[in-house]
Amino acid sequence: MIAVTGASGKLGNWVIQELLKRTEAKNIVALVRDPQKTQNLQALGVQVRQADYEQYNTLVDALNGVEKLLLISSNEIGKRATQHQAVINAAVAAKVQHLAYTSVLNADSSTLGLSEEHRVTEKAILASGLKYTFLRNGWYLENHTENLASALQHGVILGAAGEGRFSSASRQDYATAAAIVLTQAGHENKIYELAGNQSFTLQDLAKELSHQSQKKIVYQDMSEAEYEKALIGFGLPQALAHLLADSDTGAKNGQLESRSTDLNKLIGRESTTLRSAIQSAIKE
Repeated sequence: MIAVTGASGKLGNWVIQELLKRTEAKNIVALVRDPQKTQNLQALGVQVRQADYEQYNTLVDALNGVEKLLLISSNEIGKRATQHQAVINAAVAAKVQHLAYTSVLNADSSTLGLSEEHRVTEKAILASGLKYTFLRNGWYLENHTENLASALQHGVILGAAGEGRFSSASRQDYATAAAIVLTQAGHENKIYELAGNQSFTLQDLAKELSHQSQKKIVYQDMSEAEYEKALIGFGLPQALAHLLADSDTGAKNGQLESRSTDLNKLIGRESTTLRSAIQSAIKE
């Protein structure tokens, strides 16, 4: 059986959908904190098991009979390394054969603030003795396109990335890569640097949005501190606002651009383009 943590989340749902294209539902286990929120998965025939990062016994029980596990990184900044360690320990206790982990692009050398917990997790997985695959995901296209309503309303995209480039891909692209790794042999003890085929600046994002919306959209570059303050003003938690602003600075320094073709090779096609992602976002 194949289990996926955080299966009710955005990436987790995509992974389940991609797994269903490659194996029967009875072979898939969705690990979630609240099974009541997964009626859609249960309707597909997927096994849903309760698993809480903070309750070790639930993790061990939930991994009973699981051969392959996808650990989707937690979204609780500051707690992730501890939570991930609990999953790793449970995987060892449950005799999981192969653990795949959604890390961050160039985790071992990245200067992004969010990379530290990923580095700690990767080291813990290596120390566990489990067979592993590190899926070092780049930036999501959805990070750029899920909140375009404000840009369309005010005619401006804010950021702190300067001329930095993003080699972003869609959640579905990354989910497809994960599903392939979990359903095919030969990916054990491999590290994949996953990034989109095309890179773009936030100026390019504004230009493409202008073209598709027929509205004038400009990119306003800010300092990291100014951008963080603006994000907090929009209602984001301080920790998340800091992470996003820090990541824009990282992009300015080349941390979110990559020429790796690992994603392209894994999924057997070009990654989703910025143009396509904006088209989909505007239609929604």
